[in-house]
Amino acid sequence: MIKDYQSHKELRDFYDVCIIGAGPAGITLALRLAGKGRRVLLLEGGGHEYSQNSQNLYLCPSTGLEVYAEETRLRYLGGTSNHWSGRCRPFEHSDFSVAPPVNMPGWPIAFSEMERHLPQAMAIVDLVPQSAFKAINASLDGADFEADRFLLSPPTRFAQKYARELNETEGLDVFINCNCVDLEFDSKSGRIATIVVSDYELRQERVKAKQFILATGAIENARQLLNSESLVAGGIVREDGLVGKCFMEHLNVELGTFILKDGQEKNSREYFTTDAFVMAHKAGKGNVAISLVSEVKTYGRMAAIKSFFENLVCDVGVEQKIEFITKFDCPGDGVIGTLIEQFPNPGSRVSLLAERDALGMRKATVHWELSPADRDTVKSIGLEMAKCFADTGLGLVKLEQCVYDETVPLKVNPHAHHMGTTRMAAAPEFGVVDENCKVFGVENLHIAGSSVFATGGASNPTMPLLQLALRLAEHMETIS
Repeated sequence: MIKDYQSHKELRDFYDVCIIGAGPAGITLALRLAGKGRRVLLLEGGGHEYSQNSQNLYLCPSTGLEVYAEETRLRYLGGTSNHWSGRCRPFEHSDFSVAPPVNMPGWPIAFSEMERHLPQAMAIVDLVPQSAFKAINASLDGADFEADRFLLSPPTRFAQKYARELNETEGLDVFINCNCVDLEFDSKSGRIATIVVSDYELRQERVKAKQFILATGAIENARQLLNSESLVAGGIVREDGLVGKCFMEHLNVELGTFILKDGQEKNSREYFTTDAFVMAHKAGKGNVAISLVSEVKTYGRMAAIKSFFENLVCDVGVEQKIEFITKFDCPGDGVIGTLIEQFPNPGSRVSLLAERDALGMRKATVHWELSPADRDTVKSIGLEMAKCFADTGLGLVKLEQCVYDETVPLKVNPHAHHMGTTRMAAAPEFGVVDENCKVFGVENLHIAGSSVFATGGASNPTMPLLQLALRLAEHMETIS
């Protein structure tokens, strides 16, 4: 049953599992565990619909590169599935077998641990299990780029699709407008004893459960841990630890423009780096989208950024100038955009401000920066794509100077794929959670979602985070 905590405070005395966050990972876990007979509490800080009251709690400044954190997340039932564009592609075997060329290890689990959950994950987002991930074009000749393969979910809106199950599943309590404001750690038992929840009028109570799962997204998962004074006092969260560090995004770099050779079909194309390219260049992976100017569109979570800028230019009265710029035909037939892997980097991180939000929690801030290895990846992909474009007779490419000249600041935007702030590792010196997504040093606290990604690959994170959620549900079933 879905209840509004603001008006109906009917929490049970005790639960088997308490899940904080009702996005794709949280909803998947709640339904799976309740379906196995567990008494499950699913908490969502927002309501049924978007509200500024809830969204304001996501205000999050950034330094270094701009993240647009508050514009690209949604704080209500269903989370960011409410504006997800639906693009799905799973990780590859090489994501797990090849360590990143930086001083951080890769995944501590085998690719098979992800692959066996793919059919179920596909069904969750309304894809036919076992159907092939499709390419919209042929591969380029050579060893560097193959055709990208993906599928499009309708897209699935989790709050709408699973509304009946959330209301009717026996043993499952769902509370909206119920905000977790503290994790209370008992250092003697090594367990989270209770969590503190609050409504928007600051009425608080404590929740008891055998097991707790954080599923609030990469920024908020880290923020919850960093805000817990008892976890800090108990040495679980340390300044020299990795909580909040290795924040990763997918790099949205406009590599340049292109002119198609006469006779080439006027259609968009998408390519993906091959394993051979990655090994030869010691680079990250990347999707390269060859888009005709007439077909470049804003969709999914990036629509929120477009809306933000539309409101901004209207407020300052420059809409006519912006309209002129956006209608101006760029030289060439189109632009080359990317979705490029970022390597784990402790300097790219989520931390806390002294300022507190309306619920009394310290606010988060993100410092997003790239490493030299990330610049090398962008340069390698740009140069090799330009060569392949010419060598295969597609046409000519004019690269942005910042792609090949590292003295020029790189023009990069986020893709709203927040990952890595509570990364999975074999040991606490390299991560925050173990191979079962359990927080190191805490017996009953697990983390779900893309914050546990050890590496980000170059595919949208929804499919792999669902695979990991299913794997975590399977593990939780073994815990008494």
